[in-house]
Amino acid sequence: MRFLSPELDRYSEDNSAPEPDYLRELAEETRANIELPVMLSGHVQGRFLSMVSHLLAPKLILDIGTYTGYSALCMAEGLGPDGLLHTIDINIKLASMVDRYVRKAGLHDRIHQHLALATEVIPCIEGTFDLVFIDADKQNYSNYFDLVIDRVRPGGMIIADNVLWSGKVLAPEAEHDSETRGLAAYARKVKNDARVENVLLPVRDGLLVSRRK
Repeated sequence: MRFLSPELDRYSEDNSAPEPDYLRELAEETRANIELPVMLSGHVQGRFLSMVSHLLAPKLILDIGTYTGYSALCMAEGLGPDGLLHTIDINIKLASMVDRYVRKAGLHDRIHQHLALATEVIPCIEGTFDLVFIDADKQNYSNYFDLVIDRVRPGGMIIADNVLWSGKVLAPEAEHDSETRGLAAYARKVKNDARVENVLLPVRDGLLVSRRK
């Protein structure tokens, strides 16, 4: 799946900050050896996540959906002093790869990897979130929002990935599969929630950015 032409992809990357060497290596290994590499956030989206994190200087970040760890490592770049990032996934097979790149980045004491259901882990994490990134099972996006919204500080952000879903969200509702229904329901939910203000960015497969009022 490609969201922009190869030429526009390269132009966007050439005019964005470079990714650290360890992230480039991680992306290359993911594309070469891991199933569904389209799930990788990628260079431009990763630089956006890094920039948001630097702007917020977060003390506590929550990453729902680790995959190979690219998005977590991008957001960890902006962690404030003594800041922590918790990343959650159920894919045990990728855990050692994630740990290897976390250590390569020198962040093994700042990033905590959880291998369990996010609905079980989130209530066990103490503290107020400054930044939350949702990129996991689409049917549960709304449930994840409900679990975190009252724990996000004023001015903090929740960013949900894949909200355009390759355009499937535009199909008649009767044609939606469970993932598309989940994403459409999430977009409606946050649009009508007075606790947040939102902007949907057509970056890659769509990022819905919600700022806690």
